[in-house]
Amino acid sequence: MKKILIILLIFCILPIQKVNAVDDDITPNAKSAILIEANSKQILYQKNAQEKLYPASTTKIMTMILMFEAINDQKISFDDEITTSKYAASMGGSQVYLEVGEKMSLQDMFKSIAIASANDASVAVGEYIAGSIEKFVTMMNEKAKELNLKNTHFKNATGLHDPDHYTCAYDLAIMAAYLIKIGGEDLLNVTSLYDSYIREDTKQSFWLVNTNKLLKLYDGVDGLKTGYTKEAGYCLVTTAKRDDQRIIGVLMNESAPKTRNEEMCNLLDYGFNNYQQITLFKKDSVIEQHLVDKMDNLSIDVKCKQDIVYTKAKNSNEKATTKITYQKDLLPVKQGDPVGNLEVIVNGKTIANYELYSGNDVSKATFLSKAIKTFKYLF
Repeated sequence: MKKILIILLIFCILPIQKVNAVDDDITPNAKSAILIEANSKQILYQKNAQEKLYPASTTKIMTMILMFEAINDQKISFDDEITTSKYAASMGGSQVYLEVGEKMSLQDMFKSIAIASANDASVAVGEYIAGSIEKFVTMMNEKAKELNLKNTHFKNATGLHDPDHYTCAYDLAIMAAYLIKIGGEDLLNVTSLYDSYIREDTKQSFWLVNTNKLLKLYDGVDGLKTGYTKEAGYCLVTTAKRDDQRIIGVLMNESAPKTRNEEMCNLLDYGFNNYQQITLFKKDSVIEQHLVDKMDNLSIDVKCKQDIVYTKAKNSNEKATTKITYQKDLLPVKQGDPVGNLEVIVNGKTIANYELYSGNDVSKATFLSKAIKTFKYLF
């Protein structure tokens, strides 16, 4: 009887732990942190996520964004040869020791940036895209405004310290999600490499070793970017995918690489252990047929270019609803044209927005055709 009473007392004294309760200590050493779901950008965890801090080399996420946009717009290609300027070759910090006048493919420049965090390659790519590093930095800040990054301002393409060069954990997460969206497999096939080579088959062959050690420490990690300066501390933006669920974690101003890696593992564990992804609509599936002309029975096949998802706690019964807002005067519309926006709503709060597009061509009916149909209808 005494044993039973002791056991009961122990259970009464011990605190009850909730599966989804956020442990305040999962990122105790980080000054700022955030965890989001990559598609919906739904926030799963945050700590001082809007605080302006120095980003160090995580800056290069924006550098790679502008590179992939230029590639996707067919302004440049991975096969392009880039000539190293005197300024690019002069960069200190992490580098691949580009020489003045040296020519290197954009593919190898990209590998140097993504794997080895090369400052010289970052500047060379920026100059190649914009014509000068000053113009490239202007493009970086314009893109930040376009992505609605309210706590971000760039002064260079590398992340080398400047008092007026800053961002926040939330903005970095949004940048990372956008980079993954536009870079796709071309991006992740490189950021997931633990090591690689540039200048292969030459006497100057150079071994690149990834600065992101979580590639070998955490199952599912396939990117994205590390950073360090004395002023910024140790920073890390990581993405990991398990099954169909991709999450993005950001840590800023950590005290050491070891604690940075440990706390990122804690952050990713928290996401995968406590949340599950719910798919509402698959990529490119018809969400609805939107009637745009009742008389001519004209409809638009409404689609989305990515899976429409939301993330919910595993022990939660919450369900999401959706709301579609269409643009005015849609006709005529061509396949691929944007037509509206879909909101994912949970508990009355919008947690994600997705752009919708037309899956078909729909022409605007002429006045004559409408008049003929009206006449037939009346008589």
